[in-house]
Amino acid sequence: MIIEENNAKSSLKTIAFEDGFTVMYLQNETTEKQQIAKRVDASFIQFHFCVKGSAIFIFNEGRYTLPLLDEKSLLLYNPQRELPINITVAPKSWVVSVLVSIKKFHTLFSEEASYVDFLMDENTDKKYYQDGSISPSMAVVLSQILNFNLNPSVKHIYLKGKLYELIALYFNRPDEVDVEQCPFLADEDNLRKIRNAKEIILKNMAEPPGLQELSDEIGLSLKKLKEGFKEVYGDTVFGFLLDYKMEYARKLLETGSHNVNEVGLKVGYSTSSHFIAAFKKKFGTTPKKYLMSLTPST
Repeated sequence: MIIEENNAKSSLKTIAFEDGFTVMYLQNETTEKQQIAKRVDASFIQFHFCVKGSAIFIFNEGRYTLPLLDEKSLLLYNPQRELPINITVAPKSWVVSVLVSIKKFHTLFSEEASYVDFLMDENTDKKYYQDGSISPSMAVVLSQILNFNLNPSVKHIYLKGKLYELIALYFNRPDEVDVEQCPFLADEDNLRKIRNAKEIILKNMAEPPGLQELSDEIGLSLKKLKEGFKEVYGDTVFGFLLDYKMEYARKLLETGSHNVNEVGLKVGYSTSSHFIAAFKKKFGTTPKKYLMSLTPST
């Protein structure tokens, strides 16, 4: 089932794939706030992602509110009572919401229930709330959800697959750090060095230092740099950097202030063909086609 409400500058879509699995996304390109309300019963887990701008969730007739800021996520679940969606979306803001029934969710994590806090037996009847940041990998998938352009015969299966991928990435947090197994992470000085390494590569993303140069600059051995970065950020140094560069490039393209060649140069690609290939591998489309997808058809 698809519900669409469109005007020249805003679009609200709700797609129910099957019993217990729905996605709702709103792209508000107007200069006015937009209010969205939807009844959701107590059996549903809610995932909300602010791709751009901001929004506010309103509860108990306005007596309680929760902000959802740019590039942030919000998970809500209350098995004791209905938790209707009442959201005010700010101008120039995009929000994606995924609703999954607890029954459906259990089938996704049937063998790994202990990995998700609210699926554990002792938390069965407890309400659950979690806010967090949208990782670069999640941002890629959210962009694909909002901007895909496929034949109608396959778009549902594509979108459903992307939503599963989004949920998987949401819960793909690095395991709790075992200080006994990784004692150097218990040292605040080492953690500071790992964070410094991240700042250095992001600041110099067009021409990042090599791993050995980076380890020398932060004063940490190459082995500890590799291990520590993976523990703290859940990816290799250059895997993390690539995700960041592609997300940065996507946002530059959206501004409309730079052409494809200029964006490629800004993120470190000397030839446009290499940038286009990297962008397509990450987003599933070329920069040019991505830009075209952002332009409403007339």
